[in-house]
Amino acid sequence: MSRVYNFSAGPAVLPEEVLKEAAEEMLDYRGCGMSVMEMSHRSKMFSDILESAEADLRDLMGIPDNYKVLFLQGGGSLQFAMVPLNLMPHGAADYIVTGQWAKKAFKEAQKFGDVKAIASSEDKTFSYIPDCSDLPVRENADYVYICENNTIYGTKYKKLPNTKGKILVADQSSCFLSEPVDVEKYGMIWGGVQKNVGPAGLVVAIIREDLIPKEELPGVPTMLQYKTQADAGSLYNTPNCYGIYICGKVFQWLKKQGGLSAMKERNEKKAAVLYDYLDQSKLFKGTVVKEDRSLMNVPFVTGDKDLDAEFVKAAKEAGFENLKGHRTVGGMRASIYNAMPKEGIQALVEFMTDFEKKHL
Repeated sequence: MSRVYNFSAGPAVLPEEVLKEAAEEMLDYRGCGMSVMEMSHRSKMFSDILESAEADLRDLMGIPDNYKVLFLQGGGSLQFAMVPLNLMPHGAADYIVTGQWAKKAFKEAQKFGDVKAIASSEDKTFSYIPDCSDLPVRENADYVYICENNTIYGTKYKKLPNTKGKILVADQSSCFLSEPVDVEKYGMIWGGVQKNVGPAGLVVAIIREDLIPKEELPGVPTMLQYKTQADAGSLYNTPNCYGIYICGKVFQWLKKQGGLSAMKERNEKKAAVLYDYLDQSKLFKGTVVKEDRSLMNVPFVTGDKDLDAEFVKAAKEAGFENLKGHRTVGGMRASIYNAMPKEGIQALVEFMTDFEKKHL
């Protein structure tokens, strides 16, 4: 069977080149006689895989030496708890709620301290990013938290919030490595890799060293302390070895593509193909205000639920997978991460054009 165009929001499309390399090494990684899935995480061979992955990521993002890079488990949802448990020494934090994942992070953090939503776009179904130029950031807030790209709703911060001197913590899961990032503008960046970088089950966390608690935190499980993970170099317990290995290959693939500046340029051109069509279509409409549109996740609707369902079904039959919108919003969503080729988006637009002609 030939490969389909996979528009899934995550787990999502990976570069074919990476998948082929992994397939070739599945039974015998570089002459060692075993798969990466089988080797000890304490072995020299895996240590090299881990160190190379971190070095390539640091190179791609320009991560300064005073930031730790951690490869963690538990998915993004565990970070909703780990962030406030570790980074809220004074017991207060301010959150900007721009979608379901930001809202879940906000609610989880409320279990651990005085956590307030200082801005939200829920009034218009998270279809925009609120003005963050003059937020009521509290004096006692330990950090300001954002979800930088909202996977479900298709919005993206084009300008970071004015945090008024407080550290910025960003969930970058669905825009991670899609464009250059000035790491020093953040106290912490984290991302679940299943959107744009690798297989599900791994989170990359980039944390400024001075924010990691110096002493063990009383009452906080050992595994949930960034200090534990940082001190052990992501090897406190058995990590997601295969996930790290695949991410390392994706980092190398990104470097071969020209790095993050090249990816941003490519992603802008790819997204323009779909957005330009949506802007002139008489049947399909985008759901996000133009200035806040994501390059990674593009939600759209016909305005008729039955027609939406008919479109998703017909698209699947034509080889376009996972275009159904998230269950909380319905409609359609095309996730067009780094590994989605421009040809896939062009083919989708051709299909949508044909569908439109038949249904107007």
